[in-house]
Amino acid sequence: MEFRNNQAIYLQIAEMVCENILLVQWREGEKIPSVRELAVSLEVNPNTVARTYEFLTQKEIIFTKRGMGYFVTEDGKSKALAFRKEDFLKNDLPLFFRNIDLLNIDFDELRNRFEIFKKEKTETFSIDTKI
Repeated sequence: MEFRNNQAIYLQIAEMVCENILLVQWREGEKIPSVRELAVSLEVNPNTVARTYEFLTQKEIIFTKRGMGYFVTEDGKSKALAFRKEDFLKNDLPLFFRNIDLLNIDFDELRNRFEIFKKEKTETFSIDTKI
């Protein structure tokens, strides 16, 4: 994972955890990687992952079972979606709007490109699931 300079690393890891939940790679009720496992795979300090997990626990996206590890909550997917959506609307969308205004891109062009993106995403997903 490549980290951006404009956001705390623990928050970037939280986004990645939520993405795994939204993509159903980590299912509700299932165990997720331990603090150490995730720290090793991301090449970060375990304290950073621990901070991420504490943050996501406060958001009720994950929870801990003493001695067993961390798990996705039963409504973790909907809470991860709400968290990511709020973050996007607050932080990313204003920059997006600024750029489309600056570049004089109209909504028809955006709509057309979004439809192409969705079609390509669906085709890619169909190919991936056949393998």
